[in-house]
Amino acid sequence: MRASVWLGRIAGIRVGINLSVFVIVAILVFGLVAGRLPLAYPDRGLVAYVGAAVVAALLFLASLLAHELAHSLVARRNSIEVESIVLWLLGGVASLRGEPKTPGADFRIAIAGPLTSLGLAAVFGLVVGGLGLLGADGLPIGVLGYLAATNAILGIFNLLPAAPLDGGRILRAGLWRWRGNRQAAAVNAARAGRVLGFVLIALGALQLVTGDGISGIWIALIGWFVVSSAAAEEQQARISGRLAALTTGHVMTPQPLTLDGNLTVDEFVRQVAMTHRFSTYPLVDALGRLVGLVTLNRVRAVPQAERSTTRLWDIACPPTEVPTARPEEPVHDLLERMHGCADGRAVVVDGEGRVLGLVSSTDLARALQLADLRRLDAYPPPSGADVTSMSPRPDGTGRPGQR
Repeated sequence: MRASVWLGRIAGIRVGINLSVFVIVAILVFGLVAGRLPLAYPDRGLVAYVGAAVVAALLFLASLLAHELAHSLVARRNSIEVESIVLWLLGGVASLRGEPKTPGADFRIAIAGPLTSLGLAAVFGLVVGGLGLLGADGLPIGVLGYLAATNAILGIFNLLPAAPLDGGRILRAGLWRWRGNRQAAAVNAARAGRVLGFVLIALGALQLVTGDGISGIWIALIGWFVVSSAAAEEQQARISGRLAALTTGHVMTPQPLTLDGNLTVDEFVRQVAMTHRFSTYPLVDALGRLVGLVTLNRVRAVPQAERSTTRLWDIACPPTEVPTARPEEPVHDLLERMHGCADGRAVVVDGEGRVLGLVSSTDLARALQLADLRRLDAYPPPSGADVTSMSPRPDGTGRPGQR
């Protein structure tokens, strides 16, 4: 999920919102103003209801942020980099650079979010109880009670054992520890997610039939999201399993054509794009270290009249937003990061940040095809004491000559 607006950083983690988040704010405000608050606290003015509803919606978004921040902080404690947190229509997404290395780490990262939501529910509930004992009443109590209820629902719903919910991650961690196979555990958790999603869609349709239209649409929308996300996770798990033995060094295209960012777009088109068949060009400094990434899509977006004055620096994807990996890193750890402004590409670098190669969707597709060929090979390559070498042909091709 991409951020439309970046709000800043919390604990060093970038936080942003997608414009779709305003849809859920509008739904929450409308529901509170038109129903819950007037029923519980009649005879207040419209301005008071709207003000209380806006405060409740903003605090709910803050609760979502706390939920995702808990995941992120625990992930960092387990040696996983966190790229960003983005709030959107159906909640929040914490983008992690990599996957947990052990079932225990997987469990800790997954459980942190629901525990935070349930903890917030308890805090809001205790405040409501304390104010009630002091005789307080009114819209503030209604707002705090609403936040206690919504955080409790958020925490409990996320504990359902089905991916992509946190409960699905917990299920994956448990199956992983039990069977010792992370990919199989992920596939089973994703299948449970698809079942849950279809159940939610059916419940939403039932509510539509019985007359509760808005609630039914909302439940069906959540169900559709769960089904699509679970299907994507299952596919991702299967791909990761097929690539499990490969590193980025195995699949990368080595020695890509690198450029100086001072080149103008017009010069790039005439001197490079028209004479090479590449679609991605890393920008490097004098030492060969990555300082940006230019793709043909970014070049095409520059208006014709501005190409002679626009330099590649100006349109490049900044190095902090380019997915990078070391040659020895497993490919399946890189897959989660191949998105954003790099147009689905990643750059392979050494310990000093110097560019060694590129990984694109084409490279991954070829690696998958080769993995399938190896699995279907009726006569796998010899190994151990049965290894034999082939004598090269006189032409140097390495193939045995005919006699």
